[in-house]
Amino acid sequence: MCGRYAASRGPEDLAGVFEVEKWEPEEVLAPDYNVAPTKEVYAVLDRPLKDADSPKPVRQLRRLKWGLVPSWSKTPEGGARMINARAETVHEKPSYRRAFSTRRCIIPADGYYEWVTAKDERELEVEGRKKRQRKQPYFVLPADGSVFAMAGLYEFWRDRTLPDDHPLAWWVTCSVITTEAETTPLAVPPAEGPQTLADIHPRMPLMLTPDRWDSWLDPARTDPDDLRELLAPPPAGLMRAYPVSTAVSNVRNNGPELLKELEGPEEGTLF
Repeated sequence: MCGRYAASRGPEDLAGVFEVEKWEPEEVLAPDYNVAPTKEVYAVLDRPLKDADSPKPVRQLRRLKWGLVPSWSKTPEGGARMINARAETVHEKPSYRRAFSTRRCIIPADGYYEWVTAKDERELEVEGRKKRQRKQPYFVLPADGSVFAMAGLYEFWRDRTLPDDHPLAWWVTCSVITTEAETTPLAVPPAEGPQTLADIHPRMPLMLTPDRWDSWLDPARTDPDDLRELLAPPPAGLMRAYPVSTAVSNVRNNGPELLKELEGPEEGTLF
């Protein structure tokens, strides 16, 4: 899954990486080292500009709220639970299938956090029993330090309780697509602890390599069977992971110190 990530790059940097043609200076977000659901996040998307004479899609950097609200929802309250869409079923789930066909985006990040879920704890979760140990968080990122381009979907939702000209009348929300975690060795394995992403958690965000960006963002591609080819996992060996402080577990903590690599798991944590 993806429940927390870091995003410190500014719009100028992201515009250069993704060849963005349009972004608004007033929509600049501060660096965020502990991005949590319901926060506003950057997303790259191809879409015609509002009120433009040409219907040609323009690559834009937009601020969206993380937690997708389907256009047909009566209220936005379920958005906080719809932060992830599974790659295996995104084409058929009512909440995601329309966005999958026509409203795809890239959600850029430095990397994502995942809390180790070992076999014995997974069994406890299945049984509904209380967890007794603190989980050790890991930061997962491209080994070469490049932008982690997460496959995403976005959707528009109209708040019918507000007039048309109200600035909050329209919500634009998004979700991160996840896939099965890699079982191949990490590019830079930790000295101790997990040696693969699957050792940390069974799911991971779907990373799009640059050769897939244009195809993924192209709104003219609408055939679900054609699009599902783009959901294939990236090549193995591109990622690294290292343990970070359990301070990241508190959403109120936010700063570059959260990305500091620890020599090993914190004492008293699982794994």
